Amino acid sequence: MEHQVMEQENNKLKHKKRGVAILGSTGSIGTQALEVIDAYPALFDLQVITAGNNADLLIEQARKFNPNMVVIVDETQYGKVKDALWNEDIHVYCGAEALCQVVQSTDVDVVLTALVGYAGLRPTIAAIEAKKDIALANKETLVVAGQLIAQLSRAHGVNIYPVDSEHSAIFQCLPGEHMNAIEKIYLTASGGPFRGFSMDQLAQVSKAQALKHPNWSMGAKITIDSATMMNKGLEVIEAKWLFNLKAEQIDVIVHPQSIVHSLVQFEDGSMKAQMGLPDMKLPIQYALTYPHRIKTDYPRFDFMEYPNLSFEKPDRITFKNLDLAYQAMEKDGNIPCALNAANEIAVQAFLDERIAFLDITRINEHVMNQVVHISKPSLDDYIATDLEARRLASGLILS
Repeated sequence: MEHQVMEQENNKLKHKKRGVAILGSTGSIGTQALEVIDAYPALFDLQVITAGNNADLLIEQARKFNPNMVVIVDETQYGKVKDALWNEDIHVYCGAEALCQVVQSTDVDVVLTALVGYAGLRPTIAAIEAKKDIALANKETLVVAGQLIAQLSRAHGVNIYPVDSEHSAIFQCLPGEHMNAIEKIYLTASGGPFRGFSMDQLAQVSKAQALKHPNWSMGAKITIDSATMMNKGLEVIEAKWLFNLKAEQIDVIVHPQSIVHSLVQFEDGSMKAQMGLPDMKLPIQYALTYPHRIKTDYPRFDFMEYPNLSFEKPDRITFKNLDLAYQAMEKDGNIPCALNAANEIAVQAFLDERIAFLDITRINEHVMNQVVHISKPSLDDYIATDLEARRLASGLILS
């Protein structure tokens, strides 16, 4: 009888509409999240979509999904969006501050933070303070201010559901294990397009080569981070805060096929792995529907198509960004914030073809070592560190 009642309650929850805000709806994660919402209209009530400067796609999405609110961060495009949606029942706002305001709506239950980089920090804080659950695709939020976000989420009783495929994999391995301590986790990495390259080869790579990821379809910034292994480094720092781990409990293994998304090792030595085809819609959906799994028609993994799964150690000497991330995590405080800021500046300079591929790591290391260490930073300290690191990185690019 008790089981039957629980099943009925679960079914109610399973079919209760959740008010969703998507910060960064025009990016790779945002557009896939909209596909998930479109496939399950009975489960989700789209309240908010936002874009940085892609006004055309934001307008197209707004007309199709009819959210309650849209935000265009680029204030010069506000008129364009407002005029295009004037006859729709949609509230249109602009500017970075509007991101912090719309997530506080009483109709929003969960906020998917799919913004790229440091821009995701303040709206995520605003959402947590408004007691909204977070579906976190913006790893930089925890990299920049993990201490603060952890404190705020505990204080406000907010759940943070990881969307990165690796962290989602760890999260999916943990139900039923709350009494069992994690000994170690293994985050898998594809190795990117330059796996096995030497320093001499990396010195010659082009922007076009770096943007060709072998397995995943991602935005330009994350794709470059994957090529430099910085993306995995940021994920290591993110994992520390998501799962309350120490640096020595987090390892990285290169898995070129990207089928095993990550693994958890428990104190008795047993391991759990989450597996599947490379498809971000599944971790997005799991974060939005947790603790339920919703039936999908996504392609299924077939072992016979992947008879050999291989694993190898990452090359932390050639791909030093991964090592820098571990160093930043050990130093803690505001140093991960500095590393992230320098990397954002350096990656954009590479995409603008102003620096070479290996210059990204050089700039990151220099800035990380120049910023004054603050062991227990406040939000103002994080903001000041971000600005200082960007100034230092920009100076190195111009020199």
